[in-house]
Amino acid sequence: MYTDRAGLIRRGITIAEVVVASAIMLAAIVPILHALTRAQATARLVEWKTHSLVLAQGKLEEIRAQACKDYDQSFSRSSVELDDGYLCTVIDSYTQRAEIRTITVSVGYDQDGDGSLDQDESLVTLQGQIARR
Repeated sequence: MYTDRAGLIRRGITIAEVVVASAIMLAAIVPILHALTRAQATARLVEWKTHSLVLAQGKLEEIRAQACKDYDQSFSRSSVELDDGYLCTVIDSYTQRAEIRTITVSVGYDQDGDGSLDQDESLVTLQGQIARR
């Protein structure tokens, strides 16, 4: 509110007040948007890791069940699709006459879409041992 030359009281805001208020709002909003962007990216990564862990546990249990039926088969696989965009690589340390074998299951999200689980895409690696029964 201000008084003009004729002594009338005018209501409203000046352009200077608008510019200052806009600058203050901009200074407050930019860090908030940056934080929200980082939080969203972190949430997506946590989702990928959690889903990868569930898939890796399931694959390891599936291999254990198959080993009960046929211990001598090889379980090694490379870039097998488990779910939409999630790939799995299995490394089997089986040697002839081994009573215990080590199975390593790596699962990750195929971010580049090439159908291959690259080293930087592997999110979860589980290792388990299976004994001959």
